[in-house]
This record gives sequence, C-alpha cells and structure tokens, in this order.
Amino acid sequence: MKIEQLYTGCLAEAAYYIESNGEAAVIDPLRDPKPYLELAKRDNAKIKYVFETHFHADFVSGHLDLAKETGATIVYGPGAKADFDFHEAKDGEEFKIGNVTIVALHTPGHTTESTTYLLKDEQGRNHAIFTGDTLFLGDVGRPDLAVKSDLSQEDLAGMLYDSLRNKIMPLEDDIIVYPGHGAGSACGKKMSDETVDTLGHQKRTNYALQPMTREEFIKEVLTGLTAPPKYFPKNAVLNKKGYDSFEEVFNRGYQALSVEEFEKTAKDKRALIIDTRALEDMPKGYVKNSLWIGIDGQFAPWLGALVEDLQQPILIVADPGREEEVITRMARVGYDNPLGYLDGGFEAWVKAGKPVETIDEMEPEEFAAFYKENPDAKVLDVRNIGEFDTQHVEGAINIPLKDLQDRLNELDKNEKYYVHCAGGYRSLIAASILRKEGFDNIVNIKGGFNALKETDIKLSEYHEPISEL
Repeated sequence: MKIEQLYTGCLAEAAYYIESNGEAAVIDPLRDPKPYLELAKRDNAKIKYVFETHFHADFVSGHLDLAKETGATIVYGPGAKADFDFHEAKDGEEFKIGNVTIVALHTPGHTTESTTYLLKDEQGRNHAIFTGDTLFLGDVGRPDLAVKSDLSQEDLAGMLYDSLRNKIMPLEDDIIVYPGHGAGSACGKKMSDETVDTLGHQKRTNYALQPMTREEFIKEVLTGLTAPPKYFPKNAVLNKKGYDSFEEVFNRGYQALSVEEFEKTAKDKRALIIDTRALEDMPKGYVKNSLWIGIDGQFAPWLGALVEDLQQPILIVADPGREEEVITRMARVGYDNPLGYLDGGFEAWVKAGKPVETIDEMEPEEFAAFYKENPDAKVLDVRNIGEFDTQHVEGAINIPLKDLQDRLNELDKNEKYYVHCAGGYRSLIAASILRKEGFDNIVNIKGGFNALKETDIKLSEYHEPISEL
C-alpha cells in the first residue's frame, strides 16, 4: 500500500493518491490531471476511482478530466447531485483497491454530501481517514458554503457536530488523519500548519472535538465567520455542472503574443491584464492599467477574490518560463478565458516604448520618522479586520484588500496614501488597484506592518487575535 499527499501551498489544498497491487485511487484532485497520471504510470497502476469528499468551493476539481483520461469511476457521498455520471456512495459502502479497502463514511455538516473516506489496510485494520473539509488539523470545516441548500448554517453546524461525534471520534486514536486543507485556506479559521496527524492527538487538541453541547459547538463554529471569497459559489457550481477540459483552457492561454498583438487584444477583447512577476520587480515598473498579483504569493485565492467574472478575458504578464504555471493556477479556480501572454515579458513592453507605471516606496524606518513629523498623513492598512484589531499604526484607516474595490468611494483621489499590509504582498496588489482606479498619490511601505512594528512608530495596544478568515 502506498499513500502520497500532493499538497498545493497556494490553495493550502491536499489531494491524495493511494495505490495497492496495481490499482489506484485519487482523492480530491486538482484540475490538472497530469500529476496523478504520472504517479500511476510510475507505479504501473490503473486509477480505478476518483473519490470526492464534497463539492469543493475553493477550487475546480480534476474529477472530470481524470475520469475521462483513465476510465475511473467518480464517487461522491450520499445525496450528491451533479450533471455528469458518478457513483453515489451509500453510507458504509466499501470500495476495493488492490488489497486495501476504502469505506465511505457519510459526514454531513460542511456540506450535505460531505463524506470521509476510511482506508483499511491489507489486514483489514483501520489505517487512515481522508476527511476533506469535515475535520482539519486544529479545526473543522465552515458550515456556510453549501450551494443552494435549504438548510441554515446552524442546521449544517449541528449536522457537523453529529458527524464528528458519531462517525469520526469513535475511531481508534492511532488512525492517521489526512485533511483536505491546511493553514491559509478560507475553508476554516484555526487550521494547523501541519498537514498530517493522528486522530488521538486531534481529540486532545482540536477545540471542536472537546466535550461540549451541540448548542455550544454551533456557537463556537459559527463565531468569527466572515463572507466567503466571491468565487467560492461559482467554483462549487462548476464542480457540479462540469467545465471545459484543462487541456482546452491551457491551449487557449498558452499563446505567445507580440507587444502589438497583446495591446490590440487588450483593447478589442476588453481583457484584464494581470502582472504576475516578482514582488521586488513590480514597483520599478509594470504595464499601465494592469492588476498585479504575484505568482509567488497566494495568487489563485487573490485572483478569485478580486476578479468577479470567471469568464473575464485575461492577458498575462509573467517572468519568461513561468507562463504555464500562471495559466494552470488560474484554471484551478475557474478562470477559463486566458487569451495569451506577453512574449518576452515586461522587458519586451519596455523596449517597445509602451506606457509603464511605477509605485513609490518607503523603507519602514523612513516612514516612521516621516509619520512622527506628519501625523496627519493618510495610512491605509489593507490587512483583514482581525489583524488590524489586534494591533495597528495609530491613526491608520483599515480597508481589507478583499473589500477595497467596493469601498473606493471612502477614499479621496486628491489625497496621498501610504499603504501597507502585513508583509508587502497585499499592499502591492492594493497599490495596483488604486493606480488603475485613478489614485495617483500612492506610496507602498516596504515590509508592511511586520517591519513597521520593529521601528519606533506609535502603535495601538496589542489585543489577542480575533478568529477571522
């Protein structure tokens, strides 16, 4: 028996490959089928099943392409409904893979069809559970993401309480827990940085598995939830109804465009230009009116949070050699209309003499000294509310990045804004949004709040962090 976790940091998502005696199964695959096909080829194994723990909201799953490539059966839990062929597992149903068995345990709560898959080894002993978004390490799934459900989030939270206590907690302490997500995912709020644990350790340390009443659990799980990212319900619908193949989307976007073609396509198709280059390069110059979201950060979730239309035509500016990665990561969250990338990257744009923007920046020590002499300067903090409430620069304005485009009317285009986040990534995204919207007086504070708090700048009192997604 072989188990491999394929962890994708950008989405904080874990997919799983299980192989035994020439047969394999994949659990919660990402959209590109290639990694799973390569594992099966390596093992000379046939992928027999694609198990889905639920209809995912935070990414487009690879179940359809993978099943088409391999002939594997797609399996969802009880009550699942979709516009494609799949096997609806019964609670307790067993599936053979080589010499091992996978048992479907219906664990509704995150969604109504949510299912945990229990792996029994060659001797029939309980070995591991693949919990999807039912049980994380340190947390449980949020119960407010079900698509078109007649149930309230309180109803689903109550189901989750029952699922954990009736289906998961009675299992042996030495069972391995393989969750669907880790820290950084918007599908929970207190997740551990670890990606594998034992159930016994989770019983001792996970707040959601401690003794409490059903009512106490519901209150605890729902406290601190904020609105999910805008793309979540759209991805859930794609996972239910189907989508273009990954190959189609990739070929659509993997087109090298000359500067002239790039410029013409942007105009004719009203395409959004997304700059994905390195954080340190962006302030020195980027394509005018483009949106910067660096590929080396949480690229896919921020694309999903900030670009509402999944069919928005998109043109890509990337560091040469990383175009394939950008298109793949866009497709993972359902952005299926890439029209090509700038051949030669930003350097080609500069050589052609095309319009370029720059972002002014200040070192944290320089800004601290400046702010001491100019306390009326406008500081814009684009961290989340919980981060801001924990501690912030005295006098700062807080507009979280995810809300910035909807709250531009709260800002004055005639003012100069000194923008920061925690470390510098989100503030540069914010700066590109503001410049695109006609705010010309923007200064990015390098290193963000993490660097500012090391200076002598005046800060609010520290408070314990608030649970927030």
